[in-house]
Amino acid sequence: MGRLGVVDPSSYSQPDLITTEHSALNWKVDFGATKIQGSVLHRFKVLTANLDKILLDVRDINVTNATLLAGGSELPINFFISDAVDDIGQKLTLELPSGTAKGSLNVRIDYETSSSASGLQWLNPAQTLGKEHPYMFSQCQAIHARSVIPCQDTPAVKFTYDATVEHPTELTALMSALIDKKEAGKTLFKQEVPIPAYLVAIAIGKLVSRPLGENSSVWAEEAIVDACAEEFSETATMLKTASELCGPYVWKQYDLLVMPPSFPYGGMENPCLTFVTPTLLAGDKSLADVVAHEIAHSWTGNLVTNKNFEHFWLNEGFTVFVESKIVGRMQGAKELDFKMLSNLTDLQECIRTQLDKTPELTKLVVDLSNCGPDDAFSSVPYIKGSTFLRYLEDLFGGPTVFEPFLRDYLKKYAYKSIETKDFQSALYDYFIDTDKKDKLSAVDWDLWLKTEGMPPVIPKFDESLANVTKELASLWSSKSVAELTDSAEIKKTISIHQLIDFLGKLIECKDIVDLTESKINLLESTYNLKSSKNAEVRFRLNRLVIRARLIKRLEEVLEFANSNFRMKFCRPIYRDLAGWPEAKPAAIRNFVSVKDQMMAVCSHTIEKDLGLK
Repeated sequence: MGRLGVVDPSSYSQPDLITTEHSALNWKVDFGATKIQGSVLHRFKVLTANLDKILLDVRDINVTNATLLAGGSELPINFFISDAVDDIGQKLTLELPSGTAKGSLNVRIDYETSSSASGLQWLNPAQTLGKEHPYMFSQCQAIHARSVIPCQDTPAVKFTYDATVEHPTELTALMSALIDKKEAGKTLFKQEVPIPAYLVAIAIGKLVSRPLGENSSVWAEEAIVDACAEEFSETATMLKTASELCGPYVWKQYDLLVMPPSFPYGGMENPCLTFVTPTLLAGDKSLADVVAHEIAHSWTGNLVTNKNFEHFWLNEGFTVFVESKIVGRMQGAKELDFKMLSNLTDLQECIRTQLDKTPELTKLVVDLSNCGPDDAFSSVPYIKGSTFLRYLEDLFGGPTVFEPFLRDYLKKYAYKSIETKDFQSALYDYFIDTDKKDKLSAVDWDLWLKTEGMPPVIPKFDESLANVTKELASLWSSKSVAELTDSAEIKKTISIHQLIDFLGKLIECKDIVDLTESKINLLESTYNLKSSKNAEVRFRLNRLVIRARLIKRLEEVLEFANSNFRMKFCRPIYRDLAGWPEAKPAAIRNFVSVKDQMMAVCSHTIEKDLGLK
């Protein structure tokens, strides 16, 4: 594939020559044809004299016209679309008149999306909770905005947008923007803070809302909206805590939309409207930390953005770091450290399984010259990145020293797109004239950024909560069922987060003595796992069932895999089943039967996990 552009290896657009300032979307949403039809009017800023063409990213988009708008007149312009590159898309070339000067340039593109656009999911009524109305939603990160809008689909470019959306009158339309005006079957939106293309988002369905705070609501289908309001009742507190840590909240509104089960991620930080998976509805707020993560993105990612996805850790490592601080403020320092240690268990598992054949993707800064961002996606930028930041915080003197630097960094690069070297220079500039300047030379940047595998230094965490889970995993992996049945140790009370971490650590044990049906049954009865509504618990239990090779429980494993298409759960389960010869054919049959209900990013990666691609 090679690098498509100088600034971004995954984008044809040339932000060094031309950049988008504002986009006006005019959309008609056609549920019958599963397409969006309409136009986008881009206001570009031309940065170089005599620019002869504009290059945009598209993917399976049918462009019908391109028009240059200047001085009240409309001038048709020639355009052509290149052949597709797998997992990346195509290049749309718009030819400009000779002598195009620097400055503002308006171009309208009339188009329609493909009925199978990778960034859009269309659900028929039977696939929704209410069973009466269809539903559609988008997921544009990392590079799927190009399947929804012909655009500069790179986080190096940020633009404001407005949108006019025509939709069925009985349905509600929401976007990653503020609602400007509502009419019957038409909603107008405005996003006045510049954002990258991957943060453009839309959802349309039979949706209702409940308030969570003065500038915050939760949206969902009627059947679950009250449960959602209860589960996410701490949202306003999280938002306030994040603002104290990071600075003023610039997006005005913070709403949550609880998605259908086919949503592929835990959450997506679309400005003004975070999308979250329904697998967070545990009934006890135990998984609401994901909301703290998405709130943190309002600063780390949305306000200060990675310039391309090779530097994705600048979005996600910072966000996990801030998320853990929000949790620490609300639940205490021990919980903060326990959360970061639990993350390291997940990272170890990811490196051992998902990335075992691509160790180069375990680096903090990766090379995407020959790899799409979806294929590189893993927990490495999240967890290795946040561990690096905790290491730096400890090195420079703890939270009282590092948190003011964090606020300064966010203020310095607000509204900008940056690379890792920009973060390095921010750290250097902040500390060079202080009594901490000698610490700057102690940071081995190459070791942290370019070394494969686990973080090179594990910071000193409070291990009191984690030691309990470590001992339990050791006990359950080394003792027989008979020995465990009479053990008082396994009867100790543990928190739901400790239970999740213990089950994760047990999966990571190389050897588990006596891993049979009776041991799984004992686990279930000891920790009341059968009745758990917690998706993280059920996910780990199902993986242990696979590891125990309990073929008669394969149906319930597949049932869990079909209950949601969140990649965090689906991918490891399908990977585990792919390594179990007896179960692999059933896993493939099951996947083929449900893959059309998945978003493209989910089905595409599972096909690779199962060896079908």
